[in-house]
Amino acid sequence: MLDAVRTLFDGIALPAWSLATLVRAGVVRPMRPDRLAGVLAGYWRWDVTVAWGYATGAARHPERLALVDDLGPLTYAEVDERTTRLAHGLAGLGVGAGTRVAVLCRNHRGFVETVTACVKIGAHSVLLNTGLSATQIATVLREQEVVVLVADDEFQPLLTAVDGAVHRITAWADGPTDATTLERLIDRSPATALPRRPPRGRMVVLTSGTTGAPKGARRPEPAGLGPAASLLSRIPLRAGEVAAVPAPLFHTWGLAAFQICLVLGATLVLRRRFDPEQTLADVREHRCGALFVVPVMLQRLLEEADRPALPSLRVVASSGSALSPPVARRCLDELGPVLYNLYGSTEVSWVSIARPGELRSFPGTAGVPPRGTRLEILDENGERVPPGDTGRIFVANEMLFDGYTDGSAKEVRDGLVATGDLGYRNASGLLFVAGRDDEMIVSGGENVHPGEVEDLLAGLPGVREVAVVGVPDEQFGHRLAAYVVREPGAELDGEAVREHVREHLARFSVPREVAFLDALPRNATGKVLKRELAAS
Repeated sequence: MLDAVRTLFDGIALPAWSLATLVRAGVVRPMRPDRLAGVLAGYWRWDVTVAWGYATGAARHPERLALVDDLGPLTYAEVDERTTRLAHGLAGLGVGAGTRVAVLCRNHRGFVETVTACVKIGAHSVLLNTGLSATQIATVLREQEVVVLVADDEFQPLLTAVDGAVHRITAWADGPTDATTLERLIDRSPATALPRRPPRGRMVVLTSGTTGAPKGARRPEPAGLGPAASLLSRIPLRAGEVAAVPAPLFHTWGLAAFQICLVLGATLVLRRRFDPEQTLADVREHRCGALFVVPVMLQRLLEEADRPALPSLRVVASSGSALSPPVARRCLDELGPVLYNLYGSTEVSWVSIARPGELRSFPGTAGVPPRGTRLEILDENGERVPPGDTGRIFVANEMLFDGYTDGSAKEVRDGLVATGDLGYRNASGLLFVAGRDDEMIVSGGENVHPGEVEDLLAGLPGVREVAVVGVPDEQFGHRLAAYVVREPGAELDGEAVREHVREHLARFSVPREVAFLDALPRNATGKVLKRELAAS
């Protein structure tokens, strides 16, 4: 037993601060010998993967709820057994080590069980964005050489162009169906032991595609518990608590929420569709301590007129797109010091995290890097820029992606990966993101960062949402165009928008065009599709 324990902790290679963080969160704590044996057996079989997470839960707290979705609850023991059965079922369809299984699901047990079953047989999971078009889906499946597609029934109309050789499994059907379903595969497959330690399958996450076609990014499985400790060093999540996760699981942020909650032995509350009223009811009914959202979801939750009291809510963790300062301030004012803003990307996972006190003082900040993360702001020559100066953001941590599936990669300098964003740090070391480096607008020879203009206009009374882009201009090369969504009943015109910018920023930051829209075009994770605005 002692040798097995030593093997486990050698494998997860915990420095002292990581171990202290995990102890404080309740992840590492004394266990009965029989439960410790179950944890070690799961590690010996699955390594540090989501499959080990459910095996650990089945050993430590088998009757604890692992998830609650629209079909009801499942315990850790049930998910562990069901995913073993599903793994056998997938193997019977020819899925094995290295096979690619695409997942086109909303937030429910089908997503969780499919990716876990794939790990148990060494298959790769390709996580498809539910906002993709029929053409994009067919292209991704072809490029990723997908063999099996697990999809919710609602997406069938988008699958007409999919190669007939791809085996389809229905993850969720709203009514009776004759199709092969996950539930039927689980019911008819055995729960017998699977081969130990299959080759590690990869999770392939698609980039957001806000500025071009989505690309597949190979996500690494954590080598140990260090990545969880890094996030927990800045976000005070607790073992065993209940977490509502409306953030899409196919996205890096929703996937991170799933993985960190599994480390914590938490209960996931999932709904197929985000509805502010339902989410708030879930937080109250299930006494959720944590809520994982993208910023547009947080905004809609705060706008809910009949919001109930939420005494159990300790952490509102937001990521996935830029969090506007007005939304940050409103959350802190109305929900208390519970807001944590994580800045990251599909390629680098996380860069920095802002805590409530930092957001109270600087609502636009992205915070500071968590433990175990290196951050540098570099100029075009790769030299560090001084505090206050804007440069390119580079980062290194334990969860950097392994490159795009098409063979391309991000720029790397001294082990640091380019995020593709511009930013600066203030004298206190807090990071501020100015925007994408490929979105910087050169107008009349002056460099304009649209994020600065957007943050300013987001605080203008009457503005609900705003996006700023550059559009071609014969005289200036490019000119700024602001696309504004007004608050209901607001009387706001283009000149008032321009005057507000004129009063606070340089003249070349003033939008020459102001257009008013009913809503900004967004993808499934809430990011604004600026390419659609620029083409309009």
